[in-house]
Amino acid sequence: MATNTSLEYDAVIVVCRSLFLKKTNDYGTAWRILRPASITDQLFIKAQRIRTLEEKQVSLVGDGVVPEYIGIVNYCVIAMMQLELSDEDPYELDPLRVEALFDEKIRETRELMFAKNHDYGEAWREMRISSLTDLILMKLLRVKQIEDNKGVTLASEGVNANYQDMLNYAVFALIRLGVE
Repeated sequence: MATNTSLEYDAVIVVCRSLFLKKTNDYGTAWRILRPASITDQLFIKAQRIRTLEEKQVSLVGDGVVPEYIGIVNYCVIAMMQLELSDEDPYELDPLRVEALFDEKIRETRELMFAKNHDYGEAWREMRISSLTDLILMKLLRVKQIEDNKGVTLASEGVNANYQDMLNYAVFALIRLGVE
């Protein structure tokens, strides 16, 4: 079966972006109140829930893994936006600015994905979805450690790169799950 990663990636992002912008319309940018560690913890909760659902194969609250992966994509974008925004920026951002920031973070992350796909040969297509979940959890533990170390690292690429990787792993999972 022929694949077109560019089209598949973009189709998943359309779903995530649409939900993000609808929630921005409903709630504004209430997420601006979140400190970096709180965003990381929110991502951890979503990834841990996916892992639990993968292991137990049953959800007692209805929603499956797809909304959680979409949430990971969107919270990673929020995290990257928060890293760029300062305390001087208002809590309530103009929706057009939010949309532009969302698109910028996705563009940067998408470019990284294509560079890595070139080098890795789209190995993610052969991976189990549960391995993508575990990689997200591993990246989250790395981010938590960097945050606990007040951002000081000796050889790490930093938190933004980890958010980009998590976002891409979540998109890969959504592609594999057939989200369009």
